[in-house]
Amino acid sequence: MLSIIEQRQSVRKYDPTASISKEQLIKLLQLAGKAPSAWNLQHWHFVVIYGKEAQQKLLPIAYNQQQIVDASAVVAVLGDLEANKKTDAVYDPLVAAGKMTKEVKETLAKQIEQAYTNRQYARDAAFTNASLAAMQFMLAAKAEGFDTCAIGGFDTQAFMEAFHIPHRYIPVMLITIGKASAPAHPSSRLSIDEITTWVNG
Repeated sequence: MLSIIEQRQSVRKYDPTASISKEQLIKLLQLAGKAPSAWNLQHWHFVVIYGKEAQQKLLPIAYNQQQIVDASAVVAVLGDLEANKKTDAVYDPLVAAGKMTKEVKETLAKQIEQAYTNRQYARDAAFTNASLAAMQFMLAAKAEGFDTCAIGGFDTQAFMEAFHIPHRYIPVMLITIGKASAPAHPSSRLSIDEITTWVNG
């Protein structure tokens, strides 16, 4: 796993003749969906832009970045602003299997509903938790021999309109996936001292 983290880089130049199967994408999305999330509400939704016609539709929305059409597919990661509506779907099977009491489920449900009265919390949770799934998708992709790039530069409103995204969801990022045709741009990292504060005691 550590070698996968070291090897993963943001690839922006893809082999346009390389393909990825629907089955391979489903496997990667299933692995992404194993990411942790607050209350296990799984605050993500994936829109898979699969096929050159769909990718061409996305191209101007992503400011004509060539990687959009050269990649084998593009996955849009959305955050769920109404993840609280998943409470029953997440917890009822646990109650039915005897792994959680009905009382515990009801307590959690009340906590969730209280949290979701705060719209800022709902937005923050959508971004935070969907980003965990996005990172897991990129690591899984690298483990399976694919390259990826996370893209924040796109017109989110135009994306929602063009792909008929319900307002329940908020676009978090696009992820291109495919086979690199050129090495990733070299990048450096800040020293651990610059990004770390230790609190001892």
